[in-house]
Amino acid sequence: MSQISLPFERRGRGEDFLVSAANQLAVAHLERWRDWPLSVSVLTGPPLSGRSTLGRQFVAMSGGSVIDDAQGQDEHMLFHAWNEAQTEQRPLLMIGRTPPIQWTVALPDLRSRLAAAPHVAIEEPDPALARALIERLLAASGANYATDVPDWLMRRVEPNYGAIVGVTRLLDEAALSSGRKISVALAKEVLQSAGFLPIVPIDPSPEQRE
Repeated sequence: MSQISLPFERRGRGEDFLVSAANQLAVAHLERWRDWPLSVSVLTGPPLSGRSTLGRQFVAMSGGSVIDDAQGQDEHMLFHAWNEAQTEQRPLLMIGRTPPIQWTVALPDLRSRLAAAPHVAIEEPDPALARALIERLLAASGANYATDVPDWLMRRVEPNYGAIVGVTRLLDEAALSSGRKISVALAKEVLQSAGFLPIVPIDPSPEQRE
């Protein structure tokens, strides 16, 4: 697990980006923007995967531009932005939720350009990234947490960004409102009350049945 270490990175402001197997191909592609066959690439990823953060870092690194939520933008605007990037040789990153082939595009010229563009994707978190995200979000909360909580959550939380963010937010809110430390006992109460347990069907060993 690593973080992008770039001179433009704004440490401490939530702009650092954890790199793992789930996103390292996308990161490497953006870092090699000078080698792109076209001046345009498409980055996709699930909600809360850090795609917008990565886009901001790309702009700061390359001096290019980014269109976030591109698949929901006006097609003529996208088409002109594409042509402008090619004419000026200024890199453009389009960010979307799904691969461009799944976008509903009525403009034929834009559809053909999207088909030709390099596409890289951020995948759902691998175990290393999921654990790092759980630890980061718990550490960023206003409450202390027990050291065994991340392992306990790893066995029960769906391995996707939305579930990880949602569960840690619930724990943070419950701890702050009750004045309690985030413990396994508190996590059980909160997730059961919210209807999250069992989040992932598991067959725990005897020592894990707490």
